[in-house]
Amino acid sequence: MIYVLEMPDGEQPRAWFAYDEADFVRKVAASDALDAEEIHDVSTPRELLGFAGPTPDAVTRAQYPSICAIGDAHGWDTPLYRADYLLGRGVCQPEVVTRRDASEAALQARGDCLVYWNDRDAIGAFEGADSRLAGASRWHARRALYEQLVALDVLADDN
Repeated sequence: MIYVLEMPDGEQPRAWFAYDEADFVRKVAASDALDAEEIHDVSTPRELLGFAGPTPDAVTRAQYPSICAIGDAHGWDTPLYRADYLLGRGVCQPEVVTRRDASEAALQARGDCLVYWNDRDAIGAFEGADSRLAGASRWHARRALYEQLVALDVLADDN
């Protein structure tokens, strides 16, 4: 399981979980201001420009010079990754951006947030292994994580 601890300024911390990476991506997108395709998407220059044939025509090249430059340099069927929170609004690049990284960046854009990618890391964080949850000022956040772990029977309720 994946555990998320959101700690918005001036509000109570909130912990929630996702069963796996696909569930995590879906839950982040469902609660985000951007569309899922803006958080993470993969398209080719050919798909973005919607042309058939070996290369786009002169009109398309004039309207979309940057996409055409990428297509010329890397190939018209090269995957281009979009991740607005990581790359900027509408920016695409041929270097891989994972759905996981893009979704975590979407959470971070909302405010202070911690993501634990497995039970061991979440339990360790609660037990003091994560200094970001240490101290009296983070007691409510640590408690929210504890309550989520107990609700999922990952920890016993002995506190």
